[in-house]
This record gives sequence, structure tokens and C-alpha cells, in this order.
Amino acid sequence: MTDTLSARPVEAASFTIPQERKVVTAIPGPRSVALHERRLAVVPTGVATTLPVYIEKANGAIVVDVDGNHFIDLGAGIGVTTIGHTNPAVVAAATEQLNKVTHTLFTVTPYEEYVRVAELLAAHTPGDFAKKTVLVNSGAEAVENAVKIARKYTRRVGVGVLDHGYHGRTNLTMAMNFKAAPYSTGFGPFAGDVYHAPNSNPYHDGLSGAEAAKKTIAWFEKTVGAYDLACIVAEPIQGEGGFIVPAEGYLQALQAWCTENGIVYISDEIQSGMARTGAYFASEHFGLVPDMVTSAKGIAGGLPLAGVTGRAEIMDSAFPGGLGGTFGGNPVAAAAAIAVFETIASDNLLAEATRIGQTLTAGLARLAAKYDIIGDIRGIGAMIAIEFVMPGTGATTKEPNAAAVNAITAYAAANGVLVLNAGTYGNVIRFLPSLVISDALLEDALGVFDAAMATL
Repeated sequence: MTDTLSARPVEAASFTIPQERKVVTAIPGPRSVALHERRLAVVPTGVATTLPVYIEKANGAIVVDVDGNHFIDLGAGIGVTTIGHTNPAVVAAATEQLNKVTHTLFTVTPYEEYVRVAELLAAHTPGDFAKKTVLVNSGAEAVENAVKIARKYTRRVGVGVLDHGYHGRTNLTMAMNFKAAPYSTGFGPFAGDVYHAPNSNPYHDGLSGAEAAKKTIAWFEKTVGAYDLACIVAEPIQGEGGFIVPAEGYLQALQAWCTENGIVYISDEIQSGMARTGAYFASEHFGLVPDMVTSAKGIAGGLPLAGVTGRAEIMDSAFPGGLGGTFGGNPVAAAAAIAVFETIASDNLLAEATRIGQTLTAGLARLAAKYDIIGDIRGIGAMIAIEFVMPGTGATTKEPNAAAVNAITAYAAANGVLVLNAGTYGNVIRFLPSLVISDALLEDALGVFDAAMATL
């Protein structure tokens, strides 16, 4: 029996898959169940899966599993397919490049695509000073490179990070994460000289930006000392931590302190960058001009690519051969990234991110008026989250309600909506939809969330 749950696709001619939610089997369906059995025999349990439905194809804001179920994708591969699944410009650019050259290694025999991506990042990251970029494979690798460049430039070793931050699963980035389980439990020993300071978390600490910055800076000065800090790495909006948006003025004060003390300020924009918030980089919303910016996730439309962009004098501090990697800046991924930048501009996707944020926050506010388990709604653009608390605790203890998140995400998945949880305590649902998603699909998904919360 087919249950077509939304029949309001927008601009259907521009998509290869109808932009509608459709559930035709139990979730997961029989083919997904069979594939999962095969997977359990050959893939380690550490490679966990949020939902064991196996995807066969995707387009726009819809993913289709092997059983024919159509899901509204509100996660976009954790913010990767920002301009939509199988975006035609990205597919065309990657296909053309595949037919020309797939690999030479830029540090052996270079190619134009790498250079063009570096030019685009220099043009779109905050700041009008000379910048340079090294391209790598993943967000964690970008953070590792940013830190090592900052250490080389400053001749210092200390790395400052903020509570509730997340930076990756490599040895150094595991040490930089706030949350241990499951990312680093049992994987030590870890890299040293990493220092965790309190951040700005307005919903929980009630501090102004100036007050929170004073607290953070005092912690760094007392615990490690400004002289020994090579860099501070901070997400402008914390991703895995639950889309925590700092109080106004907090990040600016932190950056000013870094500049005064010769500390490199690194903005980790791996999740918040590439038009996600209605600006190319979320730092722009806070008046930040970082010394270095890390990019990944949405930069290449689904192909693996990441980068570190920074002040030219900082980036040039590394010796020749000190930066790079076999696959970093692969020509196919670089060609896709160029298409991403061009599509953001040609399709006015910055404005679309703002539209999505307005639609989501308005819809979530309606739900918050009905259900007191919604303690906070926050975020910017198409990077919105809701924090769940135990009933009756929202204005007092704000006790985390992870059980509600688990129940809601399971209900949503069973009804054709893919959504991600987040937060140090697992009590946040985050929305990272593609910027081509229609308001109709967003409202349809919000209706599913309403029904899910009603069951609680």
C-alpha cells in the first residue's frame, strides 16, 4: 500500500525525483534489512548508523531508499549537500573533469582547478587582506593543518578550544572535542597542549557576550597563559554541541584578545560555512575577520574536499613540502567546488538560506507554544536547532530530555523525514536542510514533528 504524504513539489521540472514524501514499506524496508545484515558482517560496529535505511538515489531535498521510500532530508549528510543532492551543475562539472584527469597530485604536477578554488575561498572568506589556501580531504584534516600552521607561525604549542565544541575524530581533534563518548573513549593517549575553556551559551548561562568573554579569557590566562597559546579554534555556531549561538559580542571580544596577544584566531566553519547560514561563512554574522578559516562539508556538493584559508603570512610560514597530501584538492572534487560557488551565486542561495530559517523558526515557535518540552529554538539561516527539556523545567532547571529526541527522530524516520540529533546531552534536534528545499516540504516535515510530539 502506497502512502503519498505530500504532493506539493515546487518547480518539479527542475528535479529528477519528485520532491515529495512517500512511505511504501515499513522503515527499514526488507531490502534495507537484508543489506544491513550484509553490512554487519563486514563493517565494524564503530562505524555506527543513525538509521539503517540504504539509499539508492537522491535529488534536491529528497533521498530514496532501496525499498522505494522517499524521505525529506533535513540533514543533508550533516550539512554536505547544501545546494541539493545530485545538483546538476556539480554533476556536470565532476563528470567533465572525470573525462579529463582524475589525479596527478597537485604537489607534483599542479592543475588549474585547485588554484581556482583557492581564489574563490580568498574572495569569499571574511577579510580583504591577502590570503592563501591549502586543500585537504576532510574537516578533521583541515583542523589539524590549521593548528600545525598556527604553531609553526607563532612558535608556540598551546591550542585553545571551547566547551561543547567538536572538531573531528583524528588524534589531535579528539583531544580538542568537548564530548568524549563516543568520539574518543578508549582511543588515547591523545595529543597534548589542548586547553578547554568555558564558552558562551546564552540559554544556559544567561551571560552577555562581554561577561562570557571575560570568563573565557580569564580561564585561558589563568590556566595556560596567553604567551603559550598558538591559536584558539572556535566554531562560530557550535555544530555537534547543539547549534549553540554565542551571545552578541562574545566572539569579537575573544578575537580581539587573541590579536592583542599574538594568538592566531581560527574559525572552524566546517559545518557553518558555504552559505549554510545565509552568508558564505557564519563568521560574517558576528563581525569576525578570522586569521584562518577551515572549510569542508558543503564545499564540493558531496565530493570529499576541505580547506584551510588564512592570512598569507601565516600560511607561508610552513616550509615547502610541509603541507599537502596525496588526494588533497583532487581535481574532480575541486571542479565540483567551483560549481558549488557558482551555483550559490547564480541561484541566490544565500537568500534561500534566510527563507528556510524564517520558515523553520516560525513553524517551531508554533510547536513550542503547544509543547513545553521545547526549551529553546536557535540558529541562523538553514542551521536551526531545538533543545528539548523535561516537562515543566524549561524556565528553571532546563533538565535535558534526550528521550524525547530519540522518540521524535524515530517517529519522523518511520514517517519519511530524516533528521539529526545533536548536543552534548543528546537533547537537541538540528535542521540542516538543502537550500533548495521548498517551504511546502518544510511545512510537511513540521507536521510530522507535531504528530510525533503529540504521541509523547
